[in-house]
Parts: sequence; structure tokens; C-alpha cells
Amino acid sequence: MPGTVLLLAASPTGKSCLVDAASVLPILAAVAPDVLSGTDTANVVELADPLEPQAVLTRLRAAATAPGPLTVFLTGQLQLDRRQRLPHLALARTTAATVRYTGFPWHWIREELRLRAPGSTAVVVDLHTDAETWQHLAGQPLTVGPGALLYGRVAPPPPRRAVASPTYMKAVATILRSGHRPPLAHLHQQALTRSSGEDPEAARRDIVLAVDPTQPTRPPQPVHPAQPPMHPVPGFRPAPPPVPAPVPVSVPAPASPMAPPPPPSDPHAEITAAVESGRHAEAAELAGRREQEALRAHGPGADEVVHWMEVRADLAMFAGDAELSCRIWLAVADVRLAAGQEPGAPGVEAAVDRAHHQWGRIDDSARARELGPALADLRLRVPGRRQGALDDVQRNLSRLQAQV
Repeated sequence: MPGTVLLLAASPTGKSCLVDAASVLPILAAVAPDVLSGTDTANVVELADPLEPQAVLTRLRAAATAPGPLTVFLTGQLQLDRRQRLPHLALARTTAATVRYTGFPWHWIREELRLRAPGSTAVVVDLHTDAETWQHLAGQPLTVGPGALLYGRVAPPPPRRAVASPTYMKAVATILRSGHRPPLAHLHQQALTRSSGEDPEAARRDIVLAVDPTQPTRPPQPVHPAQPPMHPVPGFRPAPPPVPAPVPVSVPAPASPMAPPPPPSDPHAEITAAVESGRHAEAAELAGRREQEALRAHGPGADEVVHWMEVRADLAMFAGDAELSCRIWLAVADVRLAAGQEPGAPGVEAAVDRAHHQWGRIDDSARARELGPALADLRLRVPGRRQGALDDVQRNLSRLQAQV
């Protein structure tokens, strides 16, 4: 099965730039697609200094929904938005004051990759940060989803008025240009060794990322407490233990070694396999069953329940049912708000944004008219990051109502 590769290099223009991210793209682009992906064939998508967060989201979403393995090579800089203190990938127009609106939220990466089968996704990063973001990441490390591999490094800000070089990613690209793609863990170590030759301080300074959720953790070994020492008592001799009378026993035939129990099935992997083979109804049924189990175990509004609601919304989108997807995303937003989450919380904003997106794809005018008022009410409370989102809903709803 062909793989997909996304090459993304992003950094602000002007004095806000901390790293020359785009300088690595010519080296990565010179690597054969099959080597970049580790598959026989691969589709490569390149994004150099993108301007708009939605453009990045569109490319990432298309790559995340493509069948087969996905590898993302991401070079750039991270900044925190001043309101929610969430890390964003800074884009060409990003400044410290506008990062919330012009940067690409890091949690969008997790959102887009969360439905992919474990082990089918790898993200390789070379990231630089400003001082504020660096301190934030020291206590809250980056993640890219429950089943995705993450390798790379995060570097602190370079000296004042200096622009750093993505030495780690350049080392990755140089190794891959040999035509051989070692396992990612080995590639990562080789790149760290090579890049430390150019920047000896990197090994002591950088945050190194090496997350492979497909590797089982070794269970703790049982600890047997030592037997307490026996202190002899003068004049006391313990009696010998009784010898049991021999009892005839039948010796069973040697049994074959017991086979290990099968590993528990991963519902996300089963759902992904069903979607990739076009069995959308089966995938929706699996997710619905998990949602009901979570509802019985944890009650309405629990994180586990909301998660499976979101999975069902995505599955409806994959199946081409924009109306159902819109309805579920509206319900997710309502549940999150009812649980006390702020209108600007990432999960709330994402739910309303996706409901808005799916509403615009509904072909049946009557169904769109039915859902429009609920979406408009939510947009009043959750305006989101895109300017004019509420105006867009009201304008299109007026147009639909005029058709009656």
C-alpha cells in the first residue's frame, strides 16, 4: 500500500523568525519518496512557509485520511497564545500578538491523527521556541496522538538577533539521501549524533522527543521480600519436618506449551480498518457500541463518552453524511459547554468549527435550514478564530430561508 509524506516547514517572516525552517526542504525534497515513507511507493506533499492555518489543516487532514502509512516531517517554531497558553506552530504572518489567529494550534495535529491505526503514523520534528514557550514545554511535553510515533527535538531560543538552523532535520535528510531508511528510532539517534557535531551544546540543552506507543512497556517484576533471619535459641533444636507418606500419582502426558492469550483488540484499529475498506456502517456501529459502553460506565458528559461521539462525527464525515456529522458535532459542543468548558476551550471551538464546516456541505436545503438556527446560536457563544464565522452562518441561513 502506498504511503503518504507531508513535508511542512513554517516560520514567521521578519524579526519574529527564530529558525530558518524552509532551508531544510530542498534537502528533504531530494530524498526519494519511497525512502521518506519507508514504503514501496509514496505521495509527497510539501508546504513551505504557509500563510493560513486553514491551508495547513486542509493538507494535514487530507494526509491523515489517506490509506497507508503516514510520515510527517515538521520543521518550525512554537509560540504560546496569550489567552489560552496553548502552543501553536508559528506561520508566515504570526507575531506574538496574533499567534492565536495566525498560528496553527498544535492540538489540531492530535485531533487529525487520533483515528489513525496505532503504528501507522510517524511525526519527525525539529522545533525552536521562544523563552516563554520553552518554559511551558518543560512541564507539558508535546504529544501527537495516542498511536503515533514522535521523534525529534525542541530547542530553546537562539541568541538575540540570531536565526537558528534546523540541524537535526538536516541531519535526518542527509542520512535519508543515502537511499537507506533505517528504523525511525535508529534514524533519530543517528541524526542526534550527527547534528551534535555541528552544535555540541544541543545534547545538553534540547528537549529530545522519542515516543513510540507501539512498544510494550515491560511489566514490573514481582519483588519477593527476603526471609527474615532466624535467630537460634539456646538449648532449642527445631524438630525435623514431617515426611509425608508416598502417595501414588499418575503422571500426565507432557502438555504442549500454553499459548499466550491474544492481545486485547484495539477498537480504533478495528474502526480504521473498516473505514479503509469502505465498511462505513460497520465502523459506525463499532463506535456507537463503544459510546454506549462508556455512557453506562461513566455517565453523560464524561470524557470517554465525548471521545466516542467525536469518533462517530468523523466517521459520518468519512462516509459522506455531512448532515449526521454536523448533528453530532453540534451535540458535542453542547455537551462540552454543559460540562462547564469555556467557549474558547480547544475542544469546544473544534466542535463548532467542524459542525460549521459540515453544515456547509449538506446538499439537502431543508436539512440545512433545520440545523442552521442551532449552529447560529452556538456561533453567538463560540465565535471561533475565523473572523466573520457568525456572519457566514447568518448569511447562508438567510439564503436558505429565502428559497422556501
